[in-house]
Amino acid sequence: MAQVTVGVLHPGEMGASVAAATRRGGAEMVWASQGRSAATHARAVADDLRDVGTLQNLVKTSDVIVSVCPPGVAADVARAVADCKFPRVYVDANAVSPETARKIAAIIEQGGATFVDGGIIGPPARSAGSTRMYLSGPAARQVASLFQDGPLEVIVLEGGAGAASALKVAFAAYTKGTAALLLAIRAFARAEGIDTALVKEWELTLPGLPGQSEGAVRGSARKAWRFVGEMKEIADAFKAVGLPDGFHRAAAELYGCLERYKDTDQPPSLEEATAVILQLSQYDKEGRPR
Repeated sequence: MAQVTVGVLHPGEMGASVAAATRRGGAEMVWASQGRSAATHARAVADDLRDVGTLQNLVKTSDVIVSVCPPGVAADVARAVADCKFPRVYVDANAVSPETARKIAAIIEQGGATFVDGGIIGPPARSAGSTRMYLSGPAARQVASLFQDGPLEVIVLEGGAGAASALKVAFAAYTKGTAALLLAIRAFARAEGIDTALVKEWELTLPGLPGQSEGAVRGSARKAWRFVGEMKEIADAFKAVGLPDGFHRAAAELYGCLERYKDTDQPPSLEEATAVILQLSQYDKEGRPR
């Protein structure tokens, strides 16, 4: 069998790990450095991805393209690929709503490619058993075979565009949604001066929550800028099936307060994070008092 070339857009922490996971199956991994940051370049070099320079070259070179990017730009990335007339298999592995996944599918298919919906659950795929990628669509099993010898477990779902994204939405609605709720509760308790008393009560009745609320800061602060778009996608997904969407729109607003910690090497303490949330939540996006 001829070697398969997989292009990744773009090798952030997760994207680079997904790219590296295909190498054990014998695939060659490529990326396009044009317009990308020094940090992205460093990750690509560390994972030995071959740089083809431009998106146009990546489209010409790749048998499969995998998109792993912030959800707010997922459609733009797909449109850029479609504009290059990519004719093979495109995997959108972004944290988007089922409806957004179906819109991206239409963009990709109009450009002449086959669309595969994807949703990744877990940290960057560096060790076996830590991370799963769900896939749906007509070429899902073909894509899954690329990862069979690597650390990323791939699970194929029945259904077309939207199925894998729906599972990711349902999972993250709880994990990232409850993390945001815990941060909001601790900020409220701090504002009212009862945080210490609340923690003591939790220790008596819900002993896991103090640690979970501390972990919500450690696990979320440096990635909160990415979670803003994901929470909005989850809210849209809930609204589309007639459910209240306010839970996750509020979570998006809260994570937006923590965008200053993007990619920080040292996450803030819970006290620092709640102070920032309380300060920034007093103002709207234009800086006006609420």
